[in-house]
Amino acid sequence: MNAFYNNQGVGDVLMVQLVPGTPEEIKPETIGDITLIRDAASGEVAGFNLFHASEYVKPEGQGKIEADEAFLDRLKEAFSKNGAEFSFEVDLSPKFVVGYVTSKEKHPNADKLSICKVDVGTETLQIVCGAPNVDEGQHVVVAKPGAVMPSGMVIKDAELRGVPSSGMICSAKELALPDAPQEKGILVLEGKQTPGEPFRF
Repeated sequence: MNAFYNNQGVGDVLMVQLVPGTPEEIKPETIGDITLIRDAASGEVAGFNLFHASEYVKPEGQGKIEADEAFLDRLKEAFSKNGAEFSFEVDLSPKFVVGYVTSKEKHPNADKLSICKVDVGTETLQIVCGAPNVDEGQHVVVAKPGAVMPSGMVIKDAELRGVPSSGMICSAKELALPDAPQEKGILVLEGKQTPGEPFRF
């Protein structure tokens, strides 16, 4: 689940994305202050807009909203008040986490790409990475599938030059960190790190 709120630019509307990407054709369904955005082909709810959001969830700040159990409870209450039915089976796990590169192999079809296995605590992801400084034994920042980068790009499962890739190993520049170096290269974390712990920025 990715939630966004921009009262100054859009108005008092909470926009929630439930699946990566946008359906080819959508079928909106409005119930009170809620507009469900369905995939016209499958009927799956891809997201929804909650109008007069400040009356229901009291979002703080602008831009991406950090979703937690309390936020989810307020959304459920908003749906109940509007008589809208929806099963909130959503993944609230952190999408930016510390990863540990357990292995690195050369990509068979691309000289500048590496195939990395990265321990992110609950699982090991295969990530194709193009950074010249990535190496086995590093602690890195991983954007898992479903993460929204500061640029607005949503990270999805992909296939790069014929090799599946789940997530992205991030650079400081991609994370929009202050004083990020301009040269190409991932952010290597120093000191004691635990794979799977959230990376806050």
